[in-house]
Amino acid sequence: MFCHNGAAKGLILATLCCAIFMGSCGSLSVISERVPEYLAGQAAVGEYRNIRFYSDDIDSLKALAQDRIHDLQQAYAGQSFKGRSVNLNYLSISGGGGDGAFGAGLLNGWTASGARPKFDVVTGISTGALIAPFAFLGPEYDSVLKHAYTTTSTADIEDTQPIPALLGLSPSLSSNGAFERLIASYFTSEVLTAIAAEYRKGRMLLIGTTNLDAQRAVIWDIGAMAVSGRSDALDLTRRIIMASASIPGVFPPVRIKVNADGKTFDELHVDGGVTRQVFLFPPGYDPRLVDAAIGWKPHRRAFVIRNSMIDAQYEAVDATILPIAGRSISTLIKTQGVGDLYRIFLVSQRENVDFNLAYIPYTFKEKAKSMFDPVYMQSLYNFAYEQGSRGYHWHKEPPGLEPHQN
Repeated sequence: MFCHNGAAKGLILATLCCAIFMGSCGSLSVISERVPEYLAGQAAVGEYRNIRFYSDDIDSLKALAQDRIHDLQQAYAGQSFKGRSVNLNYLSISGGGGDGAFGAGLLNGWTASGARPKFDVVTGISTGALIAPFAFLGPEYDSVLKHAYTTTSTADIEDTQPIPALLGLSPSLSSNGAFERLIASYFTSEVLTAIAAEYRKGRMLLIGTTNLDAQRAVIWDIGAMAVSGRSDALDLTRRIIMASASIPGVFPPVRIKVNADGKTFDELHVDGGVTRQVFLFPPGYDPRLVDAAIGWKPHRRAFVIRNSMIDAQYEAVDATILPIAGRSISTLIKTQGVGDLYRIFLVSQRENVDFNLAYIPYTFKEKAKSMFDPVYMQSLYNFAYEQGSRGYHWHKEPPGLEPHQN
């Protein structure tokens, strides 16, 4: 998720208090009309065509494959790839809040090593959704990543409102005003234009959110939005990035306007980490459909950056309800993240994709004092940068499957 597990403990506990209190007194916030369940599958965003797909819907994923085929044929019009061997590089960036400094440092160090490839597909969840656009655009934006993940503080993101939240007058402990301004300062119209240019070359940038009403993981095609030419494309893209990083209870859900059966409704979208911590492509997606249509013989490499420690970390927990609940939630997030790595690994094996994994090792001992602690983030960034610049030793299997070192 967006929050760093250790630094977010207070937020998790406060969120639990808020949930308990609101559950007893009811919410006083105004709820706009939601998509009826029988129309949920028909809901579309404005006049956009195929800008989002559901991870659990085979028809939706087939549409994603068909769009990929169309985009590649447009990008390589007049060129024949029949029988040609090609290298395809995928980058998947996870959630982790301030621990996103690991991913930023690793990518920038990778650039310095001279070995960083150009990625054909980049995916992002939560804090990974903030990193992904700049990783997608390449080394030209390394300085943006460094600035974002070494200077941002919790105060730059949070705009706390605990009293209204506890009274049921607000859906979250913080408004998204400060967060919205921060995203707008980095994700500009120039960035969207640059993404559109790369999309026309056959590259993809995908961001994940969670449709809270439907309990479904959603994949958003940012490049398709960027080339749409629509006046609301920049605002919609910013909202999707914000939704992907909006931990429920801490930040309010992001409302996405949709149309169904001639009417306008709201969908509530929250942190993509609610449904998965990182994604490559869903198990139901079949890249062989694309291969057959294009005619190439691909060699796929997947690079997965988990912005978190995945090793168990001991901490004596106070035997009272809130610390127990908070520790349980953070443990659940960590184990869910490990499960996502296994899912990606199994899909990689099935599709003959070369699997490569990076994560924060237990040897990094610094502790964050807040959700976004610039001192901690600078230290983590430097640590990851050094590893990347020296040639990172990518893990070829998820934790527990790698052979023991004698």
